Amino acid sequence: MKVALIQFAPKLNRSNLKDVLERIEANSDADVIVFPELALNGYMLQDKLYEDAWKTDELHALAEASQQCDIVIGAALWDRGNVYNSALYFSKGVLLHIHHKNYLPTYGMFEEGRYFCAGSQTTSFETPHGNALMVVCEDLWRAETIAAIAASDAEIVYVLAASPARDFGEEGIDIESQWDSLLKSTALLSHNYVVFVNRVGFEDGLGFWGGSRIITPMGKRESCFSLFESESKVYSLDQRLKKLGRYLVKHQ
Repeated sequence: MKVALIQFAPKLNRSNLKDVLERIEANSDADVIVFPELALNGYMLQDKLYEDAWKTDELHALAEASQQCDIVIGAALWDRGNVYNSALYFSKGVLLHIHHKNYLPTYGMFEEGRYFCAGSQTTSFETPHGNALMVVCEDLWRAETIAAIAASDAEIVYVLAASPARDFGEEGIDIESQWDSLLKSTALLSHNYVVFVNRVGFEDGLGFWGGSRIITPMGKRESCFSLFESESKVYSLDQRLKKLGRYLVKHQ
């Protein structure tokens, strides 16, 4: 299974869809292409959110593009009269699954709870490449989310993020090491591949650090992107590691 990670800097407008489609075309040899949180909108939408949020019937171009390869992408999404910070999974020409971000940070530099509605579920779903599960950024900072992932039948977890850089220390950015610990813990506790895609770029004083990465079911970092730079790469996941993880669970 080949997975493409697209670490880029979305703009604060709807022109991102055109950019995303071009990036999908450039990486269509992958089985799954993964974009960051709010890749179709940009992060600091604030009051602009309600005019820029997408409806699912406006995303036919992504559905069509998923005839070539599966697509995992973040968007501000209208659903039953509310706007959510969502992760969408397209496959074989259809929108296969939607995850609405459950935990909306509303502290310090974050204001998501003022604008978005919160989701309430974290569920796995079937894909052509095994059972998958999606979460968005702050979701993974909750023990109950990691417990839900571990209890699920997922084989791969996609983590979409828009994590700003903060807490610079002598050994680098503290938030990067914290994320690395969370991702490795999730992989070890659930015996899943964990694919983390974080955005880069600057918005209203926030600088997003990137550092996208893949963690194996054994908790090893298999890849790590550059900090603060746009980057796209395709990786092959070792299906045998997923099988080994499931074997260990059953025989503990």
